[in-house]
Amino acid sequence: MKKLLIMCGTGVATSTVVTGKIKDWLKENGLDKEVTLYQSKVADEMNKIDDYDAVVTTTVVPDKIKSKVINGVPLLTGIGAEEVYDEIKRQLS
Repeated sequence: MKKLLIMCGTGVATSTVVTGKIKDWLKENGLDKEVTLYQSKVADEMNKIDDYDAVVTTTVVPDKIKSKVINGVPLLTGIGAEEVYDEIKRQLS
């Protein structure tokens, strides 16, 4: 089972919206049984990023983890969302 973390500044607002969209996308692509979703805030996950197969964030993250996360803002705006889904799929493969 793959582990996908969605995080934002507080772990409540935008990460909830993105979690819903990713959950729907996983189901549409038959991946919902292969991926467990986690939701949190950046501050709580700083030292645990490597515990996940993929990480999506809707907020600014520290430089030391920037290369390990996918920018999830396009899932909020709709502009560039397909590229985000493609990157999630690549990282979960």
